[in-house]
Amino acid sequence: MAPIPGSGLAKGLAVTLRTMTKKSVTAQYPDAQPDLPPRTRGVIGLFEENCTVCMLCARECPDWCIYIDSHKETVPAATPGGRERSRNVLDRFAIDFSLCMYCGICIEVCPFDALFWSPEFEYAETDIRDLTHERDKLREWMWTVPAPPALDPGAEEPKELATARKTADKLAARQAPPATEPHADEQARAAERPTRPQGDSKQQTDQPKPDQPTPDQPTPDQPKPDQPTPGQEGRE
Repeated sequence: MAPIPGSGLAKGLAVTLRTMTKKSVTAQYPDAQPDLPPRTRGVIGLFEENCTVCMLCARECPDWCIYIDSHKETVPAATPGGRERSRNVLDRFAIDFSLCMYCGICIEVCPFDALFWSPEFEYAETDIRDLTHERDKLREWMWTVPAPPALDPGAEEPKELATARKTADKLAARQAPPATEPHADEQARAAERPTRPQGDSKQQTDQPKPDQPTPDQPTPDQPKPDQPTPGQEGRE
């Protein structure tokens, strides 16, 4: 069936009329803050304690807007005769948000969870040089990072939590004093005593002792039945 001429134009005008009759709603920003989703890419926060100065975020950044400076320090041996170790100490961690394109690669590649997204976006400046946030400013953004969403009730426990719980249980077991039960020494002695098998108990009780003669065996003082007594030899 061929369409009616002018039906498309009528549908378009109907949509326009419906939109014109609706009341427009304007978000009164900044008086009314927008309701942002929790995973909004606003600004990047730094958790300095987790940073190991691996430089992975700076190498993977496509805009080269991350600047990191560090130095090495010697850590003394933890045990006598041990070997000294060296570690990297963070001196500077800065992000130039005038160059950042908010791709999130630095957050994804960080192996130690030192970088996080914050939904805060109100950090505009009149001077472009002020958009380079040093590590102190990045640390302040960490207080605005929302908590991670709750896990599915049927999901497995994260491996990190399971490993930490096992380690804590092992340390608690080592530090706890051994529990002593009453009469533990007597139970240990009873366990060390040799037990007699149940099947051999009757045979061992029926067998005569080596020193006790059998009924058919004469005693040393009693003469044998076939041997005559000393008086019988003379009489014969």
